[in-house]
This record gives sequence, C-alpha cells and structure tokens, in this order.
Amino acid sequence: MNMLIKINPHNPQERLIRQAVDSLKKGGIIAYPTDTHYGIGCDIMNKKAIERVYLLKKRPKSKPFSFICSGLKNISVYAKVSNYAYKTMKRLLPGPFTFILEGSRLVPKIMLTKRKTAGIRVPDETICNALVTELGNPIITTSATGPDGSIIEDPSLLHDYFQNRIDVVIDGGPVSGQPSSVISLINDIPEVIRAGLGDVSIFEPR
Repeated sequence: MNMLIKINPHNPQERLIRQAVDSLKKGGIIAYPTDTHYGIGCDIMNKKAIERVYLLKKRPKSKPFSFICSGLKNISVYAKVSNYAYKTMKRLLPGPFTFILEGSRLVPKIMLTKRKTAGIRVPDETICNALVTELGNPIITTSATGPDGSIIEDPSLLHDYFQNRIDVVIDGGPVSGQPSSVISLINDIPEVIRAGLGDVSIFEPR
C-alpha cells in the first residue's frame, strides 16, 4: 500500500523528504505538490520507473514528460543553454514555467522528443525543490489525473485513487490548480506553446 506523508510546505521536514527520496532511489513513483498542480514523478535516471509512469498515464512514448531541475545551474547540465536562454530563465525561475530546450547527452532518450528537445521546470515550490536537491537528479513531472482525465488536486484523493500504483503521496497542502506556461526557447526564438500561470507578455511581439 502506498504511503501518505504530510510535509510542511514552508519548512519541509528533512526526515520526510529523505523518506520520499529513498523511494525514488529504489525506483518508486511519488505524487508531490508543485506551484501549479500536484505532479507524479520518478527519478529520470531510472528507466523502469519512467516506464511505470508511462503506463500509469496511458501515454505514448512519443510524448516525453517534462522534468524538474533544482535550479539554473542544474538545467545547464541537462540542456543546452544559450546566453539568451539563461538570461530569460533567470528572470522567470523559479516559477510556473516549462521551458522547451535542446536536451544534453545526460538526458535519457526516453525523455527526449524526436527533435531531441525536453521540457524543463524549476517550480517555485519548496517541497519539490527539496526532493530534487536531495535526490541529486531531476524528477519527472506530469499532472496527476483521474479516470476521466480531470486533474486531482487533493492528496488524500490521490492516495485513494492510485493506491499501490504510486509508492508515496506527499500532502503539501493546497496548490494553485492551474497549468504552467510552456515556452520554447529553441534557436533563441521564443514561442509561447501554452499560456498558463506566469506572465508570458514578454514573449509576445511588440
């Protein structure tokens, strides 16, 4: 049976973060709060765990998941970051944005599109940043959806719905319940793929 762990969203208890990360290190899948929705994820370096998430989401492998990095420095390990991309992300991260960048060789192929791009996030959310930092690798992020495709925002409902298909559900309190804005920075040409939370006006033509 999966575990439901209540973690303080402002001052996460280290012991509980380690407990969740231990599960990730063993190939576990966890549900956790972000600054947008509750996310479902695993260690991006664990192929078996990634395949479990694809099965859970009934998602074709041609549609890779985004992943969460611990900060700008961490992003530059997993993606090719130009000066323009760096300056742009520095202004907006941490925050409710997913940036599409060209992935580096460290990113598993299963996490890249045919064009070798990846969606990368650094949420403004203490718990998920603590998880990524403690793990030392990025974690997958995909919204936690129910049988009808609607997003589940209540951790106890998440716990009840997924049962043993998820190993740990973190209750970090309420989240915004709105999607991130998705911005492509490929070839230094910004393109708003989805306008969600976060101000995208800086990317609109003047």
